[in-house]
Amino acid sequence: VQLQASGGGLVQAGGSLKLSCARSGSIFSIYRMGWYRQAPGKQRELVATLTNGGSTNYADFVKGRFIISRDNAKNTVYLQMNSLKPEDTAVYLCSYGALYRTPDYWGKGTQVTVSS
Repeated sequence: VQLQASGGGLVQAGGSLKLSCARSGSIFSIYRMGWYRQAPGKQRELVATLTNGGSTNYADFVKGRFIISRDNAKNTVYLQMNSLKPEDTAVYLCSYGALYRTPDYWGKGTQVTVSS
């Protein structure tokens, strides 16, 4: 399984970005894909996830601002990030794995920088 993330960049506060994560390969019939983030000096934290059944889970700090979605035909998960804040600055990592446990696979991170 490989995960290819893209879409990061530099944006001003209040702006928007859309991240993409394309997955090649699949080993779980029931799975969860999503996004975590890690800022310098901080622990990695969950941002949003989406199961194969369509259930979503969002961190409280992104509810109402970020939307996770998918394109099953492309094995791709997206993260639409709106109303970005400087504190959203981090490396965003795509994940894939079985339910109810730490992700089994990680993509290379994509940097998101929000300027004030």
